[in-house]
Amino acid sequence: MSLEKIPGQVRVIIENVQPEVDGGRYPAKRTVGERVDVTADIFADGHDHVRADVLYKKAGTREWHRTPMVELGNDTWRASFYTTEKTDYVFTVEAWIDHLETWHDGIKKKAQAMLNVKLELLEGAILLERVAGKKEKELIQLATKFRDDKKYLENVEYVQSVEFNELVHKHPLREFENRYKKELVIVVETPKALFSTWYELFPRSAGASGKHGTFKDVIKLLPRVSAMGFDVLYLPPIHPIGKVNRKGKNNNVRAKEGEPGSPWAIGSDEGGHKAIHAELGTLDDYKKLIAEAKKIGIDIALDLAFQCAPDHPYVKEHPEWFKQRPDGSIQYAENPPKKYQDIYPFNFECEDWQGLWNELKSVILYWVEQGVTIFRVDNPHTKPIPFWEWAIAEVHKQHPDVIFLSEAFTRPRIMASLAKSGFTQSYTYFTWRVSKQELMEYMNELVYGPSRNYFRPNFWPNTPDILPYHLQHQGENMFIIRLALAATLSSSYGIYGPPYEFYDNNPVPGKEEYMDSEKYEIKEFNWRRTNRMTDIISIINKARKEHKALQSTWNIQFCSIENDALLAYLKFTDDLSSIILVIVNLDQHNNQHGYVQLPKHVLKLGDKVNVKLHDLMTDEYYTWTQEWNYVELNPHKIPFHLFKLDIHESNM
Repeated sequence: MSLEKIPGQVRVIIENVQPEVDGGRYPAKRTVGERVDVTADIFADGHDHVRADVLYKKAGTREWHRTPMVELGNDTWRASFYTTEKTDYVFTVEAWIDHLETWHDGIKKKAQAMLNVKLELLEGAILLERVAGKKEKELIQLATKFRDDKKYLENVEYVQSVEFNELVHKHPLREFENRYKKELVIVVETPKALFSTWYELFPRSAGASGKHGTFKDVIKLLPRVSAMGFDVLYLPPIHPIGKVNRKGKNNNVRAKEGEPGSPWAIGSDEGGHKAIHAELGTLDDYKKLIAEAKKIGIDIALDLAFQCAPDHPYVKEHPEWFKQRPDGSIQYAENPPKKYQDIYPFNFECEDWQGLWNELKSVILYWVEQGVTIFRVDNPHTKPIPFWEWAIAEVHKQHPDVIFLSEAFTRPRIMASLAKSGFTQSYTYFTWRVSKQELMEYMNELVYGPSRNYFRPNFWPNTPDILPYHLQHQGENMFIIRLALAATLSSSYGIYGPPYEFYDNNPVPGKEEYMDSEKYEIKEFNWRRTNRMTDIISIINKARKEHKALQSTWNIQFCSIENDALLAYLKFTDDLSSIILVIVNLDQHNNQHGYVQLPKHVLKLGDKVNVKLHDLMTDEYYTWTQEWNYVELNPHKIPFHLFKLDIHESNM
């Protein structure tokens, strides 16, 4: 490279700017009102003082906003800004050597050592004039004063003052700035992308007396779902169910007369992915359900399962979209030794892949046009990630608020890649994280690891496919413990509702699956029934709505507690206007006790602690006046504390 192309006077190096996802290949994600923490490694040769700013703006605008960065140590710098609108933001980092600040540091040291600094004052005058240009009259006057020998002692005293220190900081000398080579993007999404509360039910089980339920029956259940505090009602696929190779009870390969089959075996002679299962009702009924739900603050989530029953119209109209076997049959889905004879997966490597992609995109857009704004996507990891990146981007061009939840219980890198490709939220491994150490490690990985910038967790204690081992044959306390963890660790969580509410703990022996699974039969529930779980769900969800600290996943601080069976953590807003302390007894059978430490630096507590606590579950009040405080939890009363904290003014 020729010298003419080298910015030889630029000495500052900027590296490792975060959040930067895959070198800027993907945007980082935030929601409206969230803080963006920008960090970078910034350094230069020698001992001159480095200054740095984060520059940010709304995409498509011209004017940059600046916020100064602070060095954290070891050449790592940080600054933050807040998103205020649902739009893309762009940011970068700029750094330079500030010769005025370098000079100021040097002259202070010399003055304190009682050295003569007349020449240094003259150098300072020159630097002040360079900063001032023609606008800052105060700095020009100060430069003139520094040249006055008669005011030498006064000037020496002044350069060591707090006032002059603030002036130097306020007026950085920007010369030979280095700007990071990339302008990085932050996608800012709707608040519901971060904070949502999901309830799943099968509409065919919403009826009475074992009859096939309908959308009209689901409408009758909306007040119950709303009363428990849920704002997303997720229904499994609502499309016609295949009749060929239909599965029977407990995944029997042969269905008996009248058995409804699995709703994930989509399509029959009655229609495909743009049709509705006739026994559920009509399209107008479905649209009325969506409208009635929205009136009370509930969104209806549609299950997006891109797979077909053998008698789906696509199989006859587009056989090229499926994998043909040597005997002329079509390959059905398998996960050896499991066989899914009632499902044909699409062949995304077919020659007409473009036609397939466009058709599947049209399915999403069709349901958006009917009023759907949330999709729970079934097994997205079994379809090409480039397809999802394209399809979600295409939908967001027309409908930017549509939410996609990735139901991918698979390998970590695939889950991460799906999140990067555009999925709004993601299922997680929370379902299998049980011990105190496992939970802490997993939360720290999600909140403080690199995936924080693109992976939004949605915690589910159970699903129609998964009855985890720690819930099998267990009593209500374990169900309550797992609910409390899901609802307070993550700002988005969901339950497969009726089985969770009513403690269905009966598995297929040796498997994490429900015996007599609702996937293959209609269940009858007493929808008027309430129990301890119903009450606890309602109280927790009410607290989530009323306390902002519970509306973010990213604000967690684990607290020291002297018992491995007790897990304690704070959730708090940046301004500490909302503080929640959760303490969970992970032992469903026994009383557990210990001392929990309040993190004084986080809560900005002084030497005299005076903290008021209100347990939102039991409506009990406490006052803590020590850094370490005794707690005891009886799981048969309630296995967790949900404390609202008020910090007394004497602490501040």
